[in-house]
Amino acid sequence: METPAAAHTSAEVPVPGVTVELTVDSPDEMRELGRRLAGLLRAGDLVMLTGELGAGKTTLTRGLGEGLGVRGAVTSPTFVIARVHPSLGDGPPLVHVDAYRLGGGLDEMEDLDLDVSLADSVIVVEWGEGKVEELTEDRLHLLIHRAVGDTADEVRHVTLTGVGDRWATADLGALSA
Repeated sequence: METPAAAHTSAEVPVPGVTVELTVDSPDEMRELGRRLAGLLRAGDLVMLTGELGAGKTTLTRGLGEGLGVRGAVTSPTFVIARVHPSLGDGPPLVHVDAYRLGGGLDEMEDLDLDVSLADSVIVVEWGEGKVEELTEDRLHLLIHRAVGDTADEVRHVTLTGVGDRWATADLGALSA
C-alpha cells in the first residue's frame, strides 16, 4: 500500500515522501526484503532503521549487504558503533552504524564522519531517529514493529517512508512483490 506522507526536517518544514507498509513473516523474509531494497539503493543514500530490540534491523541490513555485494559478514555494530563493508564489485560500500549507545544528536554522530562517507556510500543507521536526519534532506526511514513480550511471533510490520526528492519517485511499492 503506497500513500503520500509528510515528514519533517530539523526546521519542521514538510518534505514530500512516499510510505509503503509491508508484512514480513520470518527472519528469512526480512533478509530477502533487505536484498530487494539493495536494488533501489545507490551511493549517497541514508537508511534509518527504527524498531524494538530483536525487531530485525540487523537481519535486514545483512540482506542489504548481500544485495549490495559487500565484503564481510554484516553483524550488529553495537559495540564498535560503525562498520564499513567495502564493495566486492563496482557498487557503493555499506556503512552500518548502531547509534543505540549514542545519546547525543548529530554532534555526537559527527565523530563518525558520516557526512564525509555519505556521498560515496550507502549508510544504514540503526536507532538513528532524532540523531542523523540533519545529514541529508533525502533519506529512507524503516520502522519495524514486532509483538513484544513473551511471544514466538516472527511477524514484523515494516513501514518504509521515503523522505525528500530522492524518494519521491522511487518505486518502493516494488518491494512488496
